[in-house]
Amino acid sequence: MSLPPDTITPQLSEAVLAAMNAATEAEVMPRWRALESHEIRTKSSEWDLVTDADEAAERHITAALRELVDVPVVGEEATAQDGSLLDLVDGEGAVWVVDPVDGTRNFVAGSEAFGCMVALIDDGRTVASWITYPAVGREIHAAKGVGTFLDGERLLASAPADPAALRGAVSAKFHDGDRDALLAAAESMGPAQPIRYCAAWDYLDVVTGATDYVAFTRTLPWDHAPGALICQEAGLASARPSGLEYLPGGDVNAGILTAHPSVWERVAATLRTA
Repeated sequence: MSLPPDTITPQLSEAVLAAMNAATEAEVMPRWRALESHEIRTKSSEWDLVTDADEAAERHITAALRELVDVPVVGEEATAQDGSLLDLVDGEGAVWVVDPVDGTRNFVAGSEAFGCMVALIDDGRTVASWITYPAVGREIHAAKGVGTFLDGERLLASAPADPAALRGAVSAKFHDGDRDALLAAAESMGPAQPIRYCAAWDYLDVVTGATDYVAFTRTLPWDHAPGALICQEAGLASARPSGLEYLPGGDVNAGILTAHPSVWERVAATLRTA
């Protein structure tokens, strides 16, 4: 199904945020800085962690979202068990995409840098998204054509303060070329740092001006569908480094670059040299 035009309302947005907050309050925050070793496991690699909090929160959110808009839910943890769920993201009709604990490694380490992310996708394009930051009590959300709202206030991103010294955050972990060359290219434009390994916080940084751009090399939909729309609706450009449109169901290795339109092309061209 394609969504009726009046699906995304302020009431729906409030209900989604309430569902996310209820799940994190019940399943995530009681385990933060209190995880036992048996509550932590690996998925695809030793680097790829999952916890009881991830799985329990995703079940909670999935049930709540189906009550709000009854379409399939593509959750990160459910997809780890059934990879075919990813096919729904670029198919016809609507789906929810959920990352119950974005930045699981940070969560396990006791850091505040984790989030909860939800996106609503219709016919392959993100139409609404929500991110909460449970450890600090913040939220940001957006709807296509409506705008971005941070803690309830409309947010418009600013151009970089110093275009000659751009502050970047760059992911090199999944870069299929020379990682050192990628980082060197970033540093040629100004101070560069690694991503936070929590897309929720990396997108918050760029949309609020803490960084001037963020570049990722792998784009699983639950990591990037929410943040890309939030940045676009705040006036930033968020697209494949090649210049192609970012679609959540596209090639997960095609990368995504987010920056102010005034510098996006320059950043993309510089990073493409690596």
